[in-house]
Amino acid sequence: MSSILVICTGNAARSVMVGAILNDRRPDLNVVTAGTLTMDGQPISWRTREALKRIELNAPNHRSKQMQQHHGDDAHLIIALAPEHVEWVRRNHPHVAHKTVTLKRLVKHFSPDRTISLAERVNALAAHDVELEPWEEVVDPGGGEVEDFINCAIEVVQLCDELCPRL
Repeated sequence: MSSILVICTGNAARSVMVGAILNDRRPDLNVVTAGTLTMDGQPISWRTREALKRIELNAPNHRSKQMQQHHGDDAHLIIALAPEHVEWVRRNHPHVAHKTVTLKRLVKHFSPDRTISLAERVNALAAHDVELEPWEEVVDPGGGEVEDFINCAIEVVQLCDELCPRL
């Protein structure tokens, strides 16, 4: 079973949404979420819960957690929601930088050829050498209104629906 780690800053909104979508669309994958700067053990906010409800998903048992070395080691692919998360992995866990890619870059460049292993297709992206660009960010709704969270959820559903058949 392929393992995917999804990271954002606080593991409270974006990564939770993407994790819920991937779990729904691809139950054959082992999906874990984590953050780069978390308050461990926190449940999702009411805004995230409302956004998930809008896309007909939920994450009732979610508790935030900080990305640890074993999370990166266990993952075949690390999906970041913004360039800053990729940079964080490059600084703090450089041994897994080669498999850390933003969601938007994956949607744009990930090979659909499922005859090649996930690891090989991730390696072909040369993620550790990629110059990160502003267009790769899924904007953090944190601090915003519930509509900002809903809009983020709608955006990541579209991105995940495009990516899932290729994973």
